[in-house]
Amino acid sequence: MSDNNRLDVFKTYKLYVGGTFPRSESGRVYEVSDSKGQWLANAPQSSRKDARDAVVAARKAFGGWSGATAYNRGQVLYRVAEMLEGRKDQFVREVAASEGLSKSKAAGVVDAAIDRWVWYAGWTDKIGQISGGANPVAGPFFNLSTPEPTGVVAVLAPRRSSLLGLVSVIAPVIATGNTAVVVASADAPLPALSLGEVLATSDVPGGVVNILSGVTAELAAPLAAHQDVNAIDLTGADTALAKELEIAAADNLKRVLRPGAPSADGAADSADWSAPPGTHRLTAFLETKTVWHPTGALGAAGSSY
Repeated sequence: MSDNNRLDVFKTYKLYVGGTFPRSESGRVYEVSDSKGQWLANAPQSSRKDARDAVVAARKAFGGWSGATAYNRGQVLYRVAEMLEGRKDQFVREVAASEGLSKSKAAGVVDAAIDRWVWYAGWTDKIGQISGGANPVAGPFFNLSTPEPTGVVAVLAPRRSSLLGLVSVIAPVIATGNTAVVVASADAPLPALSLGEVLATSDVPGGVVNILSGVTAELAAPLAAHQDVNAIDLTGADTALAKELEIAAADNLKRVLRPGAPSADGAADSADWSAPPGTHRLTAFLETKTVWHPTGALGAAGSSY
């Protein structure tokens, strides 16, 4: 049969929540266009109910993920990079369309995103060495500080950098043992939704990363106010929205990672995502636990320090 006689098979994009691919609870979709205004696909428009479901999934997954060894988390993140490498052509097409890039430039962005996954995978069992340690104290005690994950983190993905920026905000959150509820860029959600497919076929347990698409402000408000969300990354929020969300987040003392300086059009993600990432996003959602223990002989139970 000639190709001219075939019907086009359009991809159906879905949310990624709890390791499954639901449609939006509301049944709504919205049109996603490329940089020239041409239709690309329909993306699910998530509701507040979808956001609450994602938080439930993230909380359920937190215990197992945070309890895994750092080495194991590193292996899992590396597996994600492997899966991205195998689907590189698809992501090149989606990034090129989403960001208005040439194929060669989009390929460079996808390569950088894969490399960034590998970079964060390597940090999983090393971040504790630079953010914890032994503290000098007066008295016969060991005083040790160790980093622990904060919990469920809501992440507002960058508006412009549909894959490299997305990876740069998700990978450090889960590398340190947190779970994530991600609100994808409203204008360019397709690479994020496809990333959900990669995560589902890798070794990342369901619920560790949950990806929503839709109106950022509509989804961010209930996440900022949610009592079971422990932290929020405001990268994808403009100045006015970020201020509102910080106020809502204060109700249960959420950790807040503020957006960068806004650009001329109000977009807060004017950062150069291709620059070396550093470790600040790894430490942004870590808590420090300090333990005192007396030095000296064996304890009464016969166990040593």
